[in-house]
Amino acid sequence: MASLIQRFFKFIQSNAHALLSKFEDPVKLAEQSVRDLKQNYDESLKGLAEIKAIAITTRRNLEDRKQIAADYERKALMLLQNAQSGKISQEEADRLASEALNKKNNAIKEITKLSADLQMYEANTQKMESKIADLKTQINHWESELTTMKARYKIAKSTKKINQQLSSIGSESTTAMLEDMKTKIQEEEALASAYDEMTYLESDIDKEIDKAIGTTYSDDVQGALAELKMKMLTDKTSSSNGESTDAGKDSTADLKKELDN
Repeated sequence: MASLIQRFFKFIQSNAHALLSKFEDPVKLAEQSVRDLKQNYDESLKGLAEIKAIAITTRRNLEDRKQIAADYERKALMLLQNAQSGKISQEEADRLASEALNKKNNAIKEITKLSADLQMYEANTQKMESKIADLKTQINHWESELTTMKARYKIAKSTKKINQQLSSIGSESTTAMLEDMKTKIQEEEALASAYDEMTYLESDIDKEIDKAIGTTYSDDVQGALAELKMKMLTDKTSSSNGESTDAGKDSTADLKKELDN
């Protein structure tokens, strides 16, 4: 279990850059590694529970053997006491007491073995509990690190995509496409200017045609213009005080000529 943790840490720390280039999604791989650690943690808890169960059984058997040893010692003593009181013969008491003491010794041997086993189980239990606690701490640590790794990986992927898009702008294909669009736009602008010049040309031609056929203004416009000129003539005559009547007549004659023209 300890070697697995060390390999996992070494794998994450030493091969982080290799993971990014070798695997399509290193985050999923890291998540799987954390799941493996959790599975090992669950299996370790199960193993710890089994060892504790064995230790409990061993402790119970040890107490039973201690009680058995004490019982056989008490029975051997009672046999000797019965021989002294004359209830049984001394020979019979010695034989039975010896058998009882022999069973006591067998129980003591089992007690010795069970005590050693129990001590071993308890020591292993303590070691496993310590390692399981360390494993739990490491799992919590790597779960937190995994959250950070996920965020960093997403940022790295997004940044990579953006940089690829930005760098593609400078590629030959994109540059050629932009130049082609620029050329087409210039062609469209030139064509629009050409149509505009054609419009002005048609307008000039219309003016020349009108001039050639002697286009004049309507009678209403000409009548309004004549009235305006007469009004100007009247105002001019009224304002010219001290001038001779002949001069006025001459001026009137000049204006009439202008109107006729």
